[in-house]
Amino acid sequence: MSKKIIIVGSGNAALSAGIASLEKGAEVTIYEKADKRMAGGNTKYTAGAMRFSYESGDQLIDLLNNPNDLRLKDTDFGSYTQEKFKTDLLNFNDGRPLSWEQEILVSKSLETIQWLSSHDVKFEPIYSRQSFKKEGKHIFWGGLTLASENEGVGLFDQELKAFLTLGGKIFYESTVTDLFFKDNIVRGIYLGDKKIEADAVILASGGFEANDDLRKSFIGDDWLSAKVRGTPYNTGDGLKMALKIGAIKHGIYDGCHATPMDLHMKNYGGLDLEPKERKNYRKICYFLGIMINAKGQRFLDEGKNFRNYTYAQYGRKVLEQPGHFAWQIFDSKVFNLLYEEYRFHDAHFVEGNSIDELIEKMDGIDKIKTKKTIEQYNNSIDLTISFDPTILDGKSTKGLDIEKSNWAQRIDEGPFKAFPVTGGITFTYGGLKINEYGSVLNKNNEPISGLFACGELVGGVFFNGYPGGSGLTSGAVFGRIAGYGAAQ
Repeated sequence: MSKKIIIVGSGNAALSAGIASLEKGAEVTIYEKADKRMAGGNTKYTAGAMRFSYESGDQLIDLLNNPNDLRLKDTDFGSYTQEKFKTDLLNFNDGRPLSWEQEILVSKSLETIQWLSSHDVKFEPIYSRQSFKKEGKHIFWGGLTLASENEGVGLFDQELKAFLTLGGKIFYESTVTDLFFKDNIVRGIYLGDKKIEADAVILASGGFEANDDLRKSFIGDDWLSAKVRGTPYNTGDGLKMALKIGAIKHGIYDGCHATPMDLHMKNYGGLDLEPKERKNYRKICYFLGIMINAKGQRFLDEGKNFRNYTYAQYGRKVLEQPGHFAWQIFDSKVFNLLYEEYRFHDAHFVEGNSIDELIEKMDGIDKIKTKKTIEQYNNSIDLTISFDPTILDGKSTKGLDIEKSNWAQRIDEGPFKAFPVTGGITFTYGGLKINEYGSVLNKNNEPISGLFACGELVGGVFFNGYPGGSGLTSGAVFGRIAGYGAAQ
């Protein structure tokens, strides 16, 4: 008789778990508390990019929706080895060695993407965001090369189609309120007062970023001011249900993915918009200009590294500033390099033909200090080095309290634009502890029989940040592991 498996949640991790369980002959049902339009957790809010190790561009061709794209012959994907992936993760570990979860993420990343591809989940090169054209070639610069067709919405649609094709079932507007836990075994779930039995339950219901009380409790008071840029349904339900029956906390509970966002964005990106549009409120081209706080001061190194390695941390830096906001300032030299979200119909910005005119329109700042900061920045730049956004070009400042390490160009060609930003929280890093089968562990480091977890609920994957695109890959890797584990 086939095993009956229940999955709580319907995002990338949940669907990966469902596909894996169905492969093993299980009967799988997903329960999602959102309606059909809002289903998919945070997945629909993403750009659909997935970071994984590969030795050469040849390994990418079979993953593509269009392997005959004419641009491919003029594309240099480079390589992204497991060692490079590990090094990138270590840079965010605050001196910690790689965790077991990180080792799994890296070692299983390529095979998991290939596995998704075998279920007709296809990808396309991220030409617009992850490459710059140089000497006639598209050069990929940050180790992040592929995203799902139609971004996060497309990833959800493709994975859902694979799940349903294999015989999976999904019920929307079905809020799981508790686990059915008897004789130290998880035997199903409750939908309100209704009990539904199963051989295994996989929690894939996301973190607690949309829960004000938990954000304040675990991350701090400042985070009540953060914009929640993902789904309003990730309120820590699965976490609370698991902890209630003895699961152990694991990972960094005050850690989270935090991105600079439009200061005037509605929470969740505006629920009247389609998910693909909501992501356009993020503002992550700070590396092409400077960021200034209410005191008129720069407060971080905008060019510390490729934005793939800084954007998930710099939202926290912005939120820590007076008034929880900052301004991103650019001149016309870089307008053509700014990502599409800077041209989004609801993007908030001010514009001036001169620096003085721009500053006059920037609310909430020390205008005199701001002008002085821009002048000092302009006078500190090494003009002997050429600007090159395809590499860490070393075009830096000299003599400032906070130097800009790369891509430092004078802000001196009008017109000028400034975009007001704040910190936006995407997902939380603290979660549950699992074993190699995806089983949730209790305080004695023993599996809680019948209970599995994946996605944002897995703690120990990220600490002080992460290289962009790792989150979706982590969801798929640990979703697949939990799906196989539950079915066995």
